[in-house]
Amino acid sequence: MDTFLTGFDSAVYILRITLFVVVVVLAIVCLIDWLVRTRRINPFNPVARYMRSTVDPVMAPVERRIVRAGGMPASAPWWTLVLVVVGTLILVSLLDFIRNQIFAIAMSSQAGVGGIVIMLVRWIFGILRLALIVRIVSSWFGMSQYSKWIRWSFKLTDPILLPLRQVVPTIGVIDITPIIAWFLLGILQWVVLGLLRGA
Repeated sequence: MDTFLTGFDSAVYILRITLFVVVVVLAIVCLIDWLVRTRRINPFNPVARYMRSTVDPVMAPVERRIVRAGGMPASAPWWTLVLVVVGTLILVSLLDFIRNQIFAIAMSSQAGVGGIVIMLVRWIFGILRLALIVRIVSSWFGMSQYSKWIRWSFKLTDPILLPLRQVVPTIGVIDITPIIAWFLLGILQWVVLGLLRGA
């Protein structure tokens, strides 16, 4: 297992460096494309013609979405850069998460059945917390609870939040039950893990 994790860490390290270089190169390309789009570089310049023929078609889907949302087409390079940076951060975070879970599984399996049960309990509480976060963030953006991307978080958190809402009053228009549920989940996890370790 140590050999696998060392190889995995090396691969992730190389991927991080590669992604960093890609983001830096893309930032330079986006800057040049923005300069062309805003006419800070002569549109008849060979660089401008190259950008219009090669780079602009790649950014066309982002540009269409920006225009539909009422934005300026000239901001397409910056939104493309933002999307790539966010995607890169998500990918690196996902790989770190997978690595940590592989390590946790290896350590839990060495501890026997009790270790695996403790790991599963942590996963259950982690998923419930993630569902709370998704539910809260989706409410900020006014997303429908029936959206296929959000529905799962409501199904997991409704059994926790609905009883709390009958007990906990709202503060003005602010619903604090998700915050209380977050802390209650933490306390419950601490109690359950304490009982499992003591058993």
